[in-house]
Amino acid sequence: MKEYIEERAVEIGNYIIETKATVRQTAKKFGVSKSTVHKDVTSRLVSLNPALARQAREVLDVNKSERHIRGGLATREKYLHQHKELE
Repeated sequence: MKEYIEERAVEIGNYIIETKATVRQTAKKFGVSKSTVHKDVTSRLVSLNPALARQAREVLDVNKSERHIRGGLATREKYLHQHKELE
């Protein structure tokens, strides 16, 4: 594995842990795809730093379990905002 990929995987892991960021937020921050973030955390980081990979995975699992709630809140806000514009 190329050195810059290893460094990125570690940086992504640290970023996710420190900020509790989602895969989407992390991908945007690092200028990579969601698939790359996922592969960095689930494959590459496991071989480089298993403890860091485990911590990052825990954060991503929590985010995944809460995403339906965030999506519902976003939809609620959207319709509340539209309703206020009509008044």
